[in-house]
Amino acid sequence: MKSAPDWFMFFIVFWAVVMVGAMAIGGFFMFRKFLKVLPQRDGKSKLDWQNYWVERSRSMWTDDSKSFLDELVSPVPSAFRDIAKHSIAAKIGQVAIDNGASEVTKDHCIEGYIRATPKRDYRSLVSFLERKGIDYTPYRHLLNK
Repeated sequence: MKSAPDWFMFFIVFWAVVMVGAMAIGGFFMFRKFLKVLPQRDGKSKLDWQNYWVERSRSMWTDDSKSFLDELVSPVPSAFRDIAKHSIAAKIGQVAIDNGASEVTKDHCIEGYIRATPKRDYRSLVSFLERKGIDYTPYRHLLNK
C-alpha cells in the first residue's frame, strides 16, 4: 500500500489549522453579537436601545450631518462599516436628544463619535481626528475617563 506524499499531508494539516482558526474567529464575533442581544436590567438589549435612538433621531439628521457621519466611519473596514455607522449614529442621536437639539450638528457628531468609540481605540480615534483637522478640544475630557 502506497502512502500519500509528504506535501499532501502538510497541505491537509495546513487546511485543518486554517479551518479551526476561521471557525474560532467567527465564533468569537457571533458570541459578541449574542451578548448584545441579551436583555439588560431594564429589559431592553443594547441593540434595542441603538434602534430606539436611531429611530427617535431620524428626523433630526441633515444632509451635512449624514455626510460628516460617513466621513467619521471611513476608517472602519468596509465589512464592519454599516454596523459601526449604526451604533455611532445611535450614540450621536442620543447626545443630540439629550441636549434638546432640533437637529444633529457636527458638534453632536464629534461628541457621539467619541462616546461610541471603545477606550482601546482612543489612540486611533485621536490620530484620525487630527489627520482630518477636526477640532475635538471641547470633548478632550471624554477621552480621559
